[in-house]
Amino acid sequence: MSTILRTIRNIRRVGLKDFGHQLQNIGDTKAGTFIATDKYGNKFYENLEEELPLRTRWVDYKDKEFDPSQIEPGWHAWMSYMVDKPPSQDPILQRQVRIWEPKEHRPTLTWSRSGYKPYSTVKNKYHPWTPVAKARQ
Repeated sequence: MSTILRTIRNIRRVGLKDFGHQLQNIGDTKAGTFIATDKYGNKFYENLEEELPLRTRWVDYKDKEFDPSQIEPGWHAWMSYMVDKPPSQDPILQRQVRIWEPKEHRPTLTWSRSGYKPYSTVKNKYHPWTPVAKARQ
């Protein structure tokens, strides 16, 4: 969480609408330079002057229910400080450069309806008890 002075300064920079959006999604107020938008609509920001070390880069996800796997590998490398240039400026991190990479980035589907569900062919050892009652006469 930020200090009161920093919060007021960021409200003046980003405005009330973005202030409310940031508190709702990331729980903090941040003001920085807009870097780029990826093809999924996620917005990436950076502030090297005022933020704490290793907290200078952040993403504003397009979806309300976000998952970190919704970030492409090149942007993940930039967010994790593995590379200095964002993928929009670095020719090595542009998509379809490496042959072994998949053509389309797919986010993890574990907690969604499309997630993998194992199918068991083994009969259950335990069965729920269903009481059998005679009809009254």
